Amino acid sequence: MSKLWGGRFTKKTDQLVEEYTASITFDKELAEEDIQGSLAHVTMLGKQGIIPLDDVDTIKEGLHRVMQKIKRGEIEFAVADEDIHMNIEKTLIDDIGAVGGKLHTGRSRNDQVATDMHLYLRKRVVEFVDLLHKLQSALLEQAKANLDTIVPGYTHLQRAQPILFAHHLMAYVAMFGRDAERLQDSYKRINTLPLGAGALAGTTFPIDRHFVASQLGFDRVYENSLDAVSDRDFILEFLSHASIIMMHLSRLSEELILWSSSEFRFVELDDAFCTGSSIMPQKKNPDVPELVRGKTGRVYGNLMGLLTVLKSLPLAYNKDMQEDKEGMFDTVKTMQGALQLFAPMIATMKVNKGRMREAVNKDFSNATDIADFLVGKGLPFRQAHEVIGKTVLYCIEQNKFLLDLTLDEFKQFSKLFDERIYDVLQPENVVNARNVYGGTATAQVSEAITRAESGLEQTAAWVAEYAERSK
Repeated sequence: MSKLWGGRFTKKTDQLVEEYTASITFDKELAEEDIQGSLAHVTMLGKQGIIPLDDVDTIKEGLHRVMQKIKRGEIEFAVADEDIHMNIEKTLIDDIGAVGGKLHTGRSRNDQVATDMHLYLRKRVVEFVDLLHKLQSALLEQAKANLDTIVPGYTHLQRAQPILFAHHLMAYVAMFGRDAERLQDSYKRINTLPLGAGALAGTTFPIDRHFVASQLGFDRVYENSLDAVSDRDFILEFLSHASIIMMHLSRLSEELILWSSSEFRFVELDDAFCTGSSIMPQKKNPDVPELVRGKTGRVYGNLMGLLTVLKSLPLAYNKDMQEDKEGMFDTVKTMQGALQLFAPMIATMKVNKGRMREAVNKDFSNATDIADFLVGKGLPFRQAHEVIGKTVLYCIEQNKFLLDLTLDEFKQFSKLFDERIYDVLQPENVVNARNVYGGTATAQVSEAITRAESGLEQTAAWVAEYAERSK
């Protein structure tokens, strides 16, 4: 059979050209969205009197049959038919006859594919907000279970000040919360209908774009037909948000890898999320966080790839834009896998509270509190800083920690020291002294957990509402 667009051509397409330009190998992912859009479009054509209602019914019945065949894996997509749109249209015509050719009235593959991708990403965004919600919930439960667990806080990967382990985990709850907010905000731009823009200039047929939008659950339509078919901002925005999400996952991965090492021994990941060595029987490798850390780079690459494709394109549609899909599909698959694994991995993670406490007791992360103690006695902070610096140096030389010093040893650095210094230096007191909004004090972290739980309830409600709207 000749190409559906082949009337103007006198030669067959070169086989290599067919293989090189075809997108069916990857855009078959859009089959459900393509048929969904076609059902709304043909319904509108009938409502507007553009094609007979009997033909509308025949086409819709045929499209439903095609969808069922696709779901059952009964259709073998052909490279010769180029893309998912032409494959479905050809399958439809084979099923119902020439009337199937009326489906494409008043539209182009340019606005059709854009619509498919809007429908596709709309669903994925809701799914990702839900996956982030599950990960936040797992982190939140670990935080609630570790409100009494003190761990060294780090800057420059050097011990800085003791903090609650729950406080550390809540930092990631906040990060993933921003990720969810970004995705939720992007929904309104994704949920804009391009269909009806035609190839670039609209159509001569009296279509009703707003009716199609209502049929498909879109909140609005593109105002400009050129913009409608050439816009890929919504994909760039998704890839950007995905890159930030993967960056956050990669940072957490790095910490899990460090924490589960023999050098730290702060946590132990469940066996279900680790692998062994083919040669070293003692090994338990954190392969999941390692691979997530590695796959972050490919998501970054997909963003940079599409930015580069689009940077010099004139309006409106160009074949270059076929390159918008593979990176999008790859990012969706990569991030789905990472988020689906991370929530149960965090939920089953064992926290070594004793080891964390041991680490806190054998460092100088409480030094700032001694300086603050001296400031409370009237000593300027810069002078207090120098006093404690010399005290720490003395400890290092004597192979001691601050709590090991006698009061006489403290007093050789400042006469302002008294017995209260030993209370000040206790890790629990160091932590709870930071009782400011957003601080690591137990009371503040408890309030942060309560606020986060309320936020997660709102997120769950959003997911429930928009999952229904995006069907």
